[in-house]
Amino acid sequence: MYRFFVKKDQIQEDAVIIIGSDVNHIKNVLRMKKGETILISDGEDREYVCTIDELENEQVRAKIEDVNGVAKELPIKVTLFQALPKGDKMETVIQKMIELGAYEIVPVSTKRCIVKFDNKKAVSKTKRWNSIAESAAKQSKRGIIPKVSMPVTYKEALKMAEAMDMVLIPYENAENMAHTRQVVSQIKTGMTVGIFIGPEGGFAEEEVEQAINTGAYDITLGKRILRTETAGMALMSVLMFETEE
Repeated sequence: MYRFFVKKDQIQEDAVIIIGSDVNHIKNVLRMKKGETILISDGEDREYVCTIDELENEQVRAKIEDVNGVAKELPIKVTLFQALPKGDKMETVIQKMIELGAYEIVPVSTKRCIVKFDNKKAVSKTKRWNSIAESAAKQSKRGIIPKVSMPVTYKEALKMAEAMDMVLIPYENAENMAHTRQVVSQIKTGMTVGIFIGPEGGFAEEEVEQAINTGAYDITLGKRILRTETAGMALMSVLMFETEE
């Protein structure tokens, strides 16, 4: 069943009005007809089961048949602080992390990052990344569209993480898996969790120390060294398994 996102002011008492590019997608790409069922989200994890009622040039009217509450989101809010990787790896990270349930993604410039953006390039990339985030949210039937922020410095990222209930930083020199299991077991429903993932060359030792000094837990993801685009997904999968109700 196809899913579409709308703003709250598009939701009426008994119908939802779809506008913008989704109108063309419904009419000319999917070639949907009156009476077909679709899912519509308000971006805040409220899901409307609707049937297409009217197909016009500028809008599609969908009749609300049922309303579902919180259903698709994890019981914790996970923010990924991802060090900027080379090439198009960031696009893969965004897509897969959102499929797994990440709440927000923050690109971070760290000491060993090779990729550097000027402001114009950063704005363009962020727009592209948010488009990928929206597509991934639709495909995985998320209740929200997770945000991808503008790239920040490592110092700024640590400052953002201070407000979170728990922060995890995978590091090859961290204690054994028993320690990691003990840390992860402390994560409970309703908590906000930050994940810091380093670039291809990993975090500099002083960066890990800075994170720990601000309250982060250094953990291990096993005896193997994971690529930057794999590490976040591995940890996100663990958190999903541990907390999904």
